[in-house]
Amino acid sequence: MTAEIYRDAWGVPHLRADDAFELARVQGLVTAHDRAWQIEVERHRARGTSAAFLGADALPWDRFARQALLDDTARRCFTALERRDPETAAWVRAYVDGVNQGLPEGARRAPEFGAVGLAAGRWEPWTPLGVWLATHILFAGFPAKLWREEAVRRLGPDAVGLFATDGPGTSGSNGWLVTGERTATGLPVIAGDPHRFIEAPGVYQQVRLACPEFDVVGLAVPGVPGIAHFGHTGTVAWAITNAMADYQDLYRERLRRSGDGDGNVDGDGDGDGDGRPGAGRLVEALGPDGKWHPAARHTELIEVAGADPVEVEVIETARGPVIINADADADADADADADGGRGGGGRERENSAGDPTGDPISLRHPPRVSEDLGFSALLPLLRARRVADVDRALDDWAEPVNVVQAADTEGGLLHRVAGRVPVRDPLNGTRIVPAWEPGHEWQGWYAPMPRGTVDDGIAVMANQRGPATPLGVEFAPPHRAARLRTLLDARSDWKAADMAALHMDTHLASAAPLLNRLAALEDLSLRAAALRGQLLRWDRHMAADSTEAAGYAAVRSAVVRRLAAHPALAPLTEPPPCPEVFRPWLALLPRIAFALENLLTAEELYGIDRAEVVRAALEEVAGAPPEGVWGDTHRLAPWRALPDPAYDVSEQGLSGDHDCVLCTSAVPGLTDRAARGPAARYVWDLARREDSLWVVPFGTSGVPGSPHHRDQLPLWLGGELAPVTTDWNQLRPDRFHSENEDNA
Repeated sequence: MTAEIYRDAWGVPHLRADDAFELARVQGLVTAHDRAWQIEVERHRARGTSAAFLGADALPWDRFARQALLDDTARRCFTALERRDPETAAWVRAYVDGVNQGLPEGARRAPEFGAVGLAAGRWEPWTPLGVWLATHILFAGFPAKLWREEAVRRLGPDAVGLFATDGPGTSGSNGWLVTGERTATGLPVIAGDPHRFIEAPGVYQQVRLACPEFDVVGLAVPGVPGIAHFGHTGTVAWAITNAMADYQDLYRERLRRSGDGDGNVDGDGDGDGDGRPGAGRLVEALGPDGKWHPAARHTELIEVAGADPVEVEVIETARGPVIINADADADADADADADGGRGGGGRERENSAGDPTGDPISLRHPPRVSEDLGFSALLPLLRARRVADVDRALDDWAEPVNVVQAADTEGGLLHRVAGRVPVRDPLNGTRIVPAWEPGHEWQGWYAPMPRGTVDDGIAVMANQRGPATPLGVEFAPPHRAARLRTLLDARSDWKAADMAALHMDTHLASAAPLLNRLAALEDLSLRAAALRGQLLRWDRHMAADSTEAAGYAAVRSAVVRRLAAHPALAPLTEPPPCPEVFRPWLALLPRIAFALENLLTAEELYGIDRAEVVRAALEEVAGAPPEGVWGDTHRLAPWRALPDPAYDVSEQGLSGDHDCVLCTSAVPGLTDRAARGPAARYVWDLARREDSLWVVPFGTSGVPGSPHHRDQLPLWLGGELAPVTTDWNQLRPDRFHSENEDNA
């Protein structure tokens, strides 16, 4: 079998092979060469072994990954995939073969391996499934149920609605479909941008995959074969956004223990080196039938660079793995003292139902129950020729739950939800439910999945309430979707090249409640009155060069800080003891920041004089106003597994804000820096695929010093897009890879 590897001017790999399996192998090979450090970090995160080379900062995630049984779930899902869909399983194996072939050279090229003393490991057939699961396990935001539980306990049930919004730990997107009746070509255009935490290198990988069966361009997830989320086959294109569905449940467990001693620990708990959980101490969980049932239990050691290994207890009840166990984790966390010395309190005790972290908490989520991560959809998506093919492929989609839009060259359109959502008591969706009470069991899967509409030639998806409404609890505010609809409605001659301007729109509709509060104030100081006048004349665009945007952001942050410090909300100031990985969902200040619109417009807010809070914030900022423009403080702050000041890209200011179409999310009251934003931008043209466009925040290569390591950053910052090259004659052979292929 032969394979050919080409590159375009931006270093995007264009891969061509004799069949889909050889193509998967080459995709794995190229990914290992281009992104070795990134995908090895993801493999270790999926296994819960990243602290072994990243140190104590990675320990909270590793503990969660172990206790949530992510690697074991991926292994189970792959075993089931081999049974249900051997073709796809073999295709995944081919990708893994390519990764293993390419990793030694990829690791040699990436300086991070030497910096931490890490050797490239070996991928197992289920590793891509583990990478996928670890990447998306928090997408449904189940930790928000911890927040709701605490908010209700401290403030009462009204707090759920007051603080309901797209929270600080979720991921969203913009996406829009314009039909031929509104384009210059008479055929559809699909465009958008997924919003995630910005990582360096990026979470999406531009790629082209071609063989006799298909020829697809799109955005792949490094470490996972195929093109799942955003693709264009030439005759049909598709794109997704997070549906904001709720499909993961938390159960409060009652556990009792018996037996002496935990046995030895060898990484799986039994000291025999065989990788299987040992017997150890017996654990039982109280079920909804009123009986005690055995729970699986073992202990594992997490190696930590520069520190002693940490032992973690892994328990799984009939509901799922226990991800919060105050008794077992108390002495392993930095917050042991805050736990109130409850060591041993979980042994055959009647726990108080009032404290959300006083009881062990288990997680139930679809892949653990169904042994399916939806990988059977990946090959059919690549082979799709029409919207009907995409629709059928998505019937096998599982995780995460997405809203999908698709269009084809024959006028076919699709707007639907895809994924797996359990049917259960509505209370499961909002709160932690007691495992021992009947009525909270899962009763099958929601079907058929909801479908959306295309109205007047336009469909917009921006995580707002829409077709996925029956499946979720909290959604994004409607501002991004409404703004996109308004902009798209204005024309009926859209071209692919026009879409970049929509990506970069900075109008902030959510500013209205605070501005209305400012307008109603009386008896202000001269400086405050002047600042208020400036803000009320502002065009409400969060442009990087805007002094008014900087002033608004400063007042908003001051309001957020003052609300967070108010005695009425003091009970929520200190989050309850829980694993550190869940802290972003439990911190009060970000919750106030992202729910500020609700908090300012609610009829009553626990007796807080909001007019006085806003007045004090305005006077504070008027006394020490920002000295520059919004972009002076609103800068990109990407995440890197191995922090390096040399990769600080904050020298250029950003436009946009959390509720703008240009969603560059800071945390008002905490920082103006944006850690989350467009992880890619794309425009799929159904008339001429070669007129399609895309960009990622950095580049195609994860290797520092590569010409394609950060060459797309100026485009991304400036709102420009790179062309999607489809003519093989305009590509250059990748001689490095060709030589290595010949020597393989």
